Amino acid sequence: MKKFKFQLETLLRVTRRKKDDAEREFAAASRRLEEAREGLQTLLAEMQKGQQDYDALSQEGVRVTVGRLMAFNSFFAWKREQIEMQQGIVLQMKGEKQKKLKALMEIMSYLKSIEQLRERRWQEYQAEALQEEQKMLDEIGLQLTMRRRREGTVS
Repeated sequence: MKKFKFQLETLLRVTRRKKDDAEREFAAASRRLEEAREGLQTLLAEMQKGQQDYDALSQEGVRVTVGRLMAFNSFFAWKREQIEMQQGIVLQMKGEKQKKLKALMEIMSYLKSIEQLRERRWQEYQAEALQEEQKMLDEIGLQLTMRRRREGTVS
């Protein structure tokens, strides 16, 4: 019996490698999204801290100068701009993560179909091997029977 050889073994190995690469890319995209979200949370916390400082200053009854109001106004405008930019980055990272997930799912589906084909071919090979072995056993049994009959008539 010839050895089992799957014709698409190279394609299977390459597809497994592609799946591994796609998993790494998806994990990297997930990390970048989390980092972007953490950055957004940091900016929101800084904005909240600035708002608390402003509220504390205005509640102390201390006379607030125009210069100080302008500084707070500039700070809040700058923080809002940073937050908007970071929100855009978060959305971009979400899109990238979704794209990587879609690519991973496609490769996994393709790999699964190749693996199923390989399994089917393996089962066919095993069935053929069993059939061939059974045929050989039948031939041996037939030869033994024929030999016994000849020996029984000769003696």
